[in-house]
Amino acid sequence: MENKKKSPVETIILTIICILWMYPIVLILLNSLKKEAAITTSGVFSLPTSETWNGLANFVASVTQMDFLKSFWYSLVISVMSVALIMLCCSMAAWYIVRVNGKLSKIFYYLCVFSMVVPFQMVMFTLAKTADTLKLNNPYNICIIYLGFGAGLAVFMFTGFVKGIPLEIEEAALIDGCSPLQVFFKVLIPILKPTIISTAILELMWVWNDYLLPTLVLDIKKYKTIPMAVQYFRGSFGHVQMGPMMASIMIDIIPIIIVYLVCQKYIIEGVVAGAVKG
Repeated sequence: MENKKKSPVETIILTIICILWMYPIVLILLNSLKKEAAITTSGVFSLPTSETWNGLANFVASVTQMDFLKSFWYSLVISVMSVALIMLCCSMAAWYIVRVNGKLSKIFYYLCVFSMVVPFQMVMFTLAKTADTLKLNNPYNICIIYLGFGAGLAVFMFTGFVKGIPLEIEEAALIDGCSPLQVFFKVLIPILKPTIISTAILELMWVWNDYLLPTLVLDIKKYKTIPMAVQYFRGSFGHVQMGPMMASIMIDIIPIIIVYLVCQKYIIEGVVAGAVKG
């Protein structure tokens, strides 16, 4: 089946949408290169000039003032541990749901799907109290909370993909002497690679950029992720250091943009595979 070529009208519409999506990022980048006095209501949309150009001074100030290395470490630890835990537990859960296919497994699946539509604001106050009680209020244990909130999307995507994997492949591995765990890690995981990568990227973008959950759960006097540290460019009487703040926002989004650009082909492949199989 031949691919249908896009008409000029579709190309123009998609180009306009792309520009609208990119415009805020470009605007932040331009203002991160300006002097503080030039970032005003009237000058925020103007290009940097020789008089307003500040070079990388805002980025240097951002890194030094918000203790960037420590915040980056906390963001990295939380993101990597949370995504790894979500991928492992949810892929196993999806495998169990599909292969057992009993009443309890179906109820568990629908509960996971239902969790995607529950507003976070409904549970955030009790969540903060529970996290303090269970000692989950640090960067190394908060991944358990992210597992609960990220399980809905991951289980939904993995379940759709596992349904399309023939059971005979697993039975052949069992006949060859593999244990159930060996079947999962040596047979199923390689087949699930596209969905694992696409789901991991989506979850990583969410965890890395999340502000509300770490602010509610973590002890902000000890731990600050990069999104949390950005707000500390506010001074007394509501004064905001706009230059360093813009630079810190760019520093925050650059790593996740790089990851997305490198792995973007797996996102569409994994989402489509999980949606149409089974």
